[in-house]
Amino acid sequence: RKLEPILQRQECVEEFFKNKVLRKNLKTELKEIGDLERLISRICTARANPRELIAVKTSLKKIPIIKQLLDPVKSDTLHAINNRLLDLEKTIEEIEISITDDPPLNISDGGVIRSGYSPELDELRDLSKNAKNWIANLQKSEREKTGISSLKVSYNKVFGYYIDVSNTHKNKVPENYIRKQTLVNSERYITPELKEYEDKILNAEENIANLEIQIFNEIRNRVSAKENARLIAMLDCYLSFAECAEQYNYVKPGMNESQKLEIRKGRHPVVERILPPGEKFTPNDCIADNEEDQIIILTGPNMAGKSVYLRQIGLIVLLAQIGSFIPAESANLGIVDKIYTRVGASDNISAGESTFLVEMQEAANILNNASSKSLILLDEIGRGTSTFDGISIAWAITEYIHENPDVSAKTLFATHYHELNEMAEIFPRIKNYKVEVREYEDKVIFLHKVSPGSADHSYGIQVGQMAGLPLFVTSRAKEILNNLESKELTPYEIKKAKIAKFKQNDELQINMFEIKDDKLRKEISDIELDHLTPIEALNKLNEIKRKLKEEK
Repeated sequence: RKLEPILQRQECVEEFFKNKVLRKNLKTELKEIGDLERLISRICTARANPRELIAVKTSLKKIPIIKQLLDPVKSDTLHAINNRLLDLEKTIEEIEISITDDPPLNISDGGVIRSGYSPELDELRDLSKNAKNWIANLQKSEREKTGISSLKVSYNKVFGYYIDVSNTHKNKVPENYIRKQTLVNSERYITPELKEYEDKILNAEENIANLEIQIFNEIRNRVSAKENARLIAMLDCYLSFAECAEQYNYVKPGMNESQKLEIRKGRHPVVERILPPGEKFTPNDCIADNEEDQIIILTGPNMAGKSVYLRQIGLIVLLAQIGSFIPAESANLGIVDKIYTRVGASDNISAGESTFLVEMQEAANILNNASSKSLILLDEIGRGTSTFDGISIAWAITEYIHENPDVSAKTLFATHYHELNEMAEIFPRIKNYKVEVREYEDKVIFLHKVSPGSADHSYGIQVGQMAGLPLFVTSRAKEILNNLESKELTPYEIKKAKIAKFKQNDELQINMFEIKDDKLRKEISDIELDHLTPIEALNKLNEIKRKLKEEK
């Protein structure tokens, strides 16, 4: 919401946009850099694993190359970024000499710290690795000392390490041997030297794991690259903006402190990318300001593009205020403080909130919080209730935005309530716009072009035809629509005027719903036409006529 930072971002994006070689080279280097901000945040919270520390090292190694690439840039902002980027050679070197090149994912798996980094760790590893050799050497030396050729140094989980001597050689056992267990055929002994070594071996694995974790945590705590992480993220962002600008034909918007919104041939950045091959997006202008064109009431058929138009204006403003180029031919935009939207239909049934209530809550939030610097996008208001209620609410909301100085925000209001077009004749800052269509026979051709004026049809029945409604439904709907549009608000062919005429002549009119001559009706219903000859049928008809005359 501040102009100066936006202009600085635009300056960076513009330089990258114009310098394709620089953009390509930076892109190549940035691909080798991990998400430094995420990695550093994990390091700061002591959650980074060994591979993430290696990713930091790999990323930091690219900093000198990036600085070299940025040396010739012209943008003051890019120069400032380059000057603040730090080489951090000591951090790289520390990780390089302490962590193995391909460490396991978890520190608890071991093998993370390089050999030669910690003498204590190396000794423990050597002890664990060479335990079998030490036992073999001990067994050999004890046999030579005692002259017992069958002496064995063994191990089990219950007694640990021991020296086994058969009963035959018991008399040759030295005094420093301590009896540990007596068996049928042999005795088991330990020595102070063997006991000490046993303790070392049994605790070596645990000590190695604990020491590795301790060393890794110390190294991790010394790694810091917060500023570099932020600056690299900024470069990555500006580079992405420039890449999009070239690929998708975006332009640099003019930004200012005014309250005007002027977009020429704007496009929806997402919709234009997903159109079927061969189909082009139709660009549209949008001119709005707080002095003359504060509120735009946009009418037009279903599927004509009203919602796309509203959303593209919101996205263009958002893109512009984050420093990006925009999908348009040109634009001059005043900064807005908030973008408010009331679009789509949703409910919160579990909380007892209907679709209409949610819609009203959204509208209330807008009216209670918007300011004159806001941008309001309303895609239908009041459609979840009766027609008259809906029109009344939509009219009152629009009038409130126009008349209240605190909420006099630039507003785009897409609606099917054509009655709201009358507001443009009453309120000076309300303008009518429509989405163009052409009728051909019984079909509608959508032009997706927004122009001044108001639409008088929504073509909902034609859209229903496109969706596959049965012919009976769409045909009947047209008949009812004709009756409703003639302001005879009844879906039946008999108009109110005719009904009134019938009431005036009620005495002379037969009431088809209250026929009292039940005897005559029964006689007619009892006639078996299939068994009457033509002469008998004529005679019967003549008889019925005679009875009617007699009753009169």
